[in-house]
Amino acid sequence: MSDLENHPGAHRRPLLQAPAIQALLLFVLGLVGANVIDVLCQRAGLSPFSPLQTSLLHGAIAALLARLRRMAVWWWLILLVFPLAALLVGRLQLPPWLFLTVFLFMLVLFWSTFRSQVPFYPSGRSAWDAVAALLPQGRAIRFMDIGSGLGGAVLDLSHRRPESEFTGIEIAPLPWLVSRLRAALTGNRCRFVRGDYLLLDFAEYDVVFAYLSPAAMLALWHKARAEMRPGTLLLSYEFHIPGTTPDLVIQPEGGGPVLHGWRM
Repeated sequence: MSDLENHPGAHRRPLLQAPAIQALLLFVLGLVGANVIDVLCQRAGLSPFSPLQTSLLHGAIAALLARLRRMAVWWWLILLVFPLAALLVGRLQLPPWLFLTVFLFMLVLFWSTFRSQVPFYPSGRSAWDAVAALLPQGRAIRFMDIGSGLGGAVLDLSHRRPESEFTGIEIAPLPWLVSRLRAALTGNRCRFVRGDYLLLDFAEYDVVFAYLSPAAMLALWHKARAEMRPGTLLLSYEFHIPGTTPDLVIQPEGGGPVLHGWRM
């Protein structure tokens, strides 16, 4: 196994810049603010807030802080409704082990998504068909799928092009493990490594395929421009790179997101 995530020279995104960490801090500030207002109201002779009132105020303050921080709209919504949702779930009196189980499952599925801002996005056969049609013909190639998820794209393309080398990299342990098991059970020669794609040398590959998120596209572009060799191909499913003009724009048969391509 190659675990690039633990490489001593790993490039780490600043933790406090991660939107999830900022949202957590705003969530705490919202809770403090709601309780301070409750205390001030009581000192003014008003009745204490009910848990429902506190939750609503907590969410409103946290959402307002996220708005002032100019965070993405979905963070406002999450912070607005989460305190109320937590209150309602608490009243269901669910067993504690259930929360631990869900947390551990989400941890191994998404791992450092809070930092990378790249959630789990599975592609499908229509995307794989579009990618396969763009692969260089008549020679063996080296292909890398960054953020390979459960390994579907790598497994499929490797089966179609057995003379070539197909590799997927995935930072989350559970999808990586599933990919490895799928390759082993089917006897597929493709490879799956666990780690951060930022540690890869893109110069080693003829085609780099990505299905990441809008937040990661500029960093991907800078790395590709700096490292990929002339004549190689960068492919991005669904997400466009701001400020660039793709050389290829393919609508997969059967609909779905567009496949973008840039020739280096």
